This record gives sequence, structure tokens and C-alpha cells, in this order.
Amino acid sequence: MVMKRYWKYIKPYLPAFICGPILMIVEVIGEVVLPKLMANIINNGAANQDVPYIIGTGFLMILVAILMMIGGVGAAYFGTRASVGFASDLRSDVFAKVQKFSFANLDKYNTGSLVTRLTNDITQVQNLINMSLRMMLRAPGMLIGALIMAFIMNRQLSLVILVVMPVLALLIGLVIRTAFPRFGIMQKKLDVLNATIQEMLINVRVIKSFVRGTYEEEKFARANEDLRDSGLSAFKIVILNMPIMMIVMNFTTLAVVWFGGKQILAGDMPVGDLTAFTTYIVQILSSLMMLAMIMLQSSRALASLNRIKEVLDTKVDLTDEESRFPDKKVENGKIEFRDVSFRYYKDNEQPVLSHINFSVESGTVLGIIGSTGSGKTTLVQMIPRLYDADEGEILVDGVNVKDYALHNLREGVGMVLQKNVLFSGSIMENLMWGDRYASDKEIKDAAQAAQADTFIEGFTEGYQTWLGQGGVNVSGGQKQRLCIARALLKKPKILILDDSTSAVDTATEAKIRESFTSTLKDTTKIIIAQRISSVMGADQIMVLDEGEIVGKGTHEELLQTCEAYREIYDSQMDKEVSAS
Repeated sequence: MVMKRYWKYIKPYLPAFICGPILMIVEVIGEVVLPKLMANIINNGAANQDVPYIIGTGFLMILVAILMMIGGVGAAYFGTRASVGFASDLRSDVFAKVQKFSFANLDKYNTGSLVTRLTNDITQVQNLINMSLRMMLRAPGMLIGALIMAFIMNRQLSLVILVVMPVLALLIGLVIRTAFPRFGIMQKKLDVLNATIQEMLINVRVIKSFVRGTYEEEKFARANEDLRDSGLSAFKIVILNMPIMMIVMNFTTLAVVWFGGKQILAGDMPVGDLTAFTTYIVQILSSLMMLAMIMLQSSRALASLNRIKEVLDTKVDLTDEESRFPDKKVENGKIEFRDVSFRYYKDNEQPVLSHINFSVESGTVLGIIGSTGSGKTTLVQMIPRLYDADEGEILVDGVNVKDYALHNLREGVGMVLQKNVLFSGSIMENLMWGDRYASDKEIKDAAQAAQADTFIEGFTEGYQTWLGQGGVNVSGGQKQRLCIARALLKKPKILILDDSTSAVDTATEAKIRESFTSTLKDTTKIIIAQRISSVMGADQIMVLDEGEIVGKGTHEELLQTCEAYREIYDSQMDKEVSAS
């Protein structure tokens, strides 16, 4: 089953998977043959002072050594090629799977954990494959070959090996069994460390502004120490492997020399055979050491493979599998919610949204306002299916959103999220996320509509100005306007602005809203805002409170009929009067 699952990653590199072990066998045969040739030189050449025999056998040994070198280098090359290719393709599939995750799927993993799985965990698997291709046949091949040669040369002396091997295997097994669970813990600690580093680097400006550097250093130190302690806990078991092997190897060699020396004195064994036999003992024990290393690496790699498997086996809860109209696109932008309820945690009694019913005609403006945590953002995220409703249904152009292909549905929706995100690259490259084939004129028109063109042109390099990760080198208001321009460039049938002008002054915000009447005349616009002035001019305003609609109508209607809306209006107007 495991082989079947990962065959797709082996198949493209099958020649390397085959050639590597074959070339390794060439090196193994050489290693087994060389001690016998050396014994022949001592027993036959040196003992009889036969110089031609010594020279001839010496040249043969040189030839064997050359073939071993070719085999070893070739095996290393193909092993590296196979393991790197396997890891690269696996990493691509894991990354692609993460890209398909819904918001609900992403909620189950922290970012640091996904980064670790895509990097360190896959590297552990890569190292195991590389080591296995170079040692998996070498170790047992050398073990079997050396055992056969040792028994051929001296059966009595070989009994020493038969006594030692089970003891050594038992000790190695105990080491591996103890180390395996500790590697899983270590990888989880690495998740925490990566998440801590990522959070600190992304929010470094906030940390500096609040003078929280010392606190973050202490937080990092704790995560780093936890990783160190878990690493030491795992590796202090692993490092026992080498001393155990060396002690056993030395005792075995002493026993062989002791009993072999007695046989030489008795005339039952040539001196050259004892030299070769000692070499075979070292080869046998070294092959066992290699097998132990593979098993130890396997225990760590298996812990990593289980974590990778968790990602690959995660069921993506938003797919096109049940789509009834996979080719249909959003054409008008009419939206309707029918008795929609939603919970982030499905076992919670209290829903985030409860029995939501409303409709928005194509080309109109819907304003949504309400207290923090009332469910405004959750509601609009269900339109492009970032989350799915637990109950009820959401229709776009009269079709349930679940019946669209995700790509087609989301192509028809432009969204400026509450958290504005820009990417490393030029301003031009960021805006072209809206339309990668957009002309320079279309890009500038979108920027003008979002009131971003003025400050962009103020930069020395204009639209080619480089933005740091997350757009850290532009202000909050500039970032919001760039995100709006990016959404406008998409020319969506539905535009959702989730509190996307909170960092923009009211005059600029008014100009942005005014530009919508010309640039997005036929587009359905949903504006979520904290400022009541941002939604006063909407065709329809909806008031949310604790996941329920408590008011719906125009600004004037809500002032008369909705107490919650009137309270928001009065509090904000009082503040404006006080400020003036």
C-alpha cells in the first residue's frame, strides 16, 4: 500500500533507483574479494617469495579498486539523483494540496507546522532514500558476502560471529525502539520554533514599536530550548549506537585474534587467512552498523513521513466534486442567502451566523455594519466558498455556490480582505494579481479608481517600486488602496470590501466610492465597515448583531426602525461633533 502510494514519485527516476543499487553491488563485491586477494599474497606470494604472483595479484587488486571506485561514485550519483527528484515531486504535491485547503482545513494546522512539513520533514525522507540506495544493498550484501567468505576460510572461528550478531541486533533494536517516539516529539517542537520565528519576522515592526524585543527573545529562547531538549532526548539515545558497536567490534576482533592465533600456532590456519578473517569481521560488524544507521534514520524519517501523510490525507472539504455546472461562470452578480447558519467548530451550540436571509440585486450596493464579532466577515467569506454553510444555501445568479466550479465562482468575485496582504515584488506585479494580462493603461486606471495612482507616481521607480514581504515599506492606507486596485483590475461581477478603507481618510474613501459608479457600474458591491459614513449611501444596509440580522433597509429607514443602527449612528456622530 505504501509502495503503491509513493510509486508515482519513484517512477520518473526508476533508472536511478535501479542503477544506484546495481553499482553499489559492484563496490560490495570488490570489498569482499580484496581481503581474499590480500590473504593469497601473504599465503602464496610472500610465503613462497613468488614476486610475479605478488605483482600479478597486486595489479588485480588495483583493477578491483578502480571498479569499486566507479561503482561507489556511480551509486552516490544515482542515489542523490533519485532521492532529490523524489523529494522535489513529493514537496510539489504537498504544496499543491495545501493550496487546495479551505479556510477550515487551514485552521487545523499552524503555518509553522506546514512550513516544517514542506521543508524539514521532506528532507528527512530524502536523506533516508539517499542513504538506503547507497547502503540498503551495500550493508546486507557486505554482511552476507563477508559471512560466506569467513565460513569458507574457517568454520570454527566463524562461530564467534554467530554468537555476537544476535546480541548486537538486540541492543540496536532497543536503541531504535527508544528513539523512535522521541523523533516525533522533536518535529513538533520544530513546528513551534518555526511558527515563533515566522510570527516574529512578520510582526517585527510592531515588536519594535511596543519595545517588546526582550519578550520576543525570551519567547524564542523557550521554543529554542524546548527543541534543544527534545533533540538531546532523541539523540542521546542514538549516540549510544556507536559506542555499543565499537565495544562489540573490539571484543569480537580480540576473540578472533585470540582463537585464530592459537590455530596459527597449532598449524591449522595460515597467517594470511587470519588477516583476511579479521577484515571480514570488521566488514560484518560495519555492515551491521550501517543497517543500524539506516534503521535509526528510518525511525526519524517515518515520523516525518507520517506528518507528510497527514497533510496528503487531509480531506479538502471544499471541492468541485459535486458541482452540477462546472462550466458556468458568474454573469450578473445577484446574491441570495436562504436560512444560512454556520459554526466554525461544528460541536458548538452557539452558531456564528444564525438563519441569515437576504438578497442583493445585481449592480447594487449592500452595506454591512455591526459590532466586532457579529459575523460580518464570516458572512461574506461564504460567497466565494472560503467556508461552506452548515445549514441553508447561498445562491449567486440563482445557482447554489456549491454547483459552481471553485475557479469559476472565485473568478467572478473580487475580495479585499480585512487583513491586507501584498507580496514581495514590484507594485506592478502585485496589481497584476487581479489580471495578469492587463495592459499598462488598465493597471493605471484601476490605480486611479482606488486613489493609489498619485502616491505610486510619487515613488522614484513608480509602478516598478519594489515592495517588501507583506508590503512593509508602504503605509496602511497605501496598502489598502493597492489591494482595492488589485481587486478592481479583476473586473469582478461581485466586489467585497471587508473594512478595506479603515486606514484611509474619509475624503479619499468618498472618492473611492464615487469611482465605483463608473468603473463598476454593473458590479454588485458589498461594503463591510465600522464607520457608518462608509455605508450611508448604500442601496441597502444590513445590521448584524451576534450572528443575526437585526436590521435591514436604507439609512433613513434604519434610523427609524433599528435601534442598534441608531445607537451606532448616534455614537459616531457625537464623536465627530466633539472632534470638530
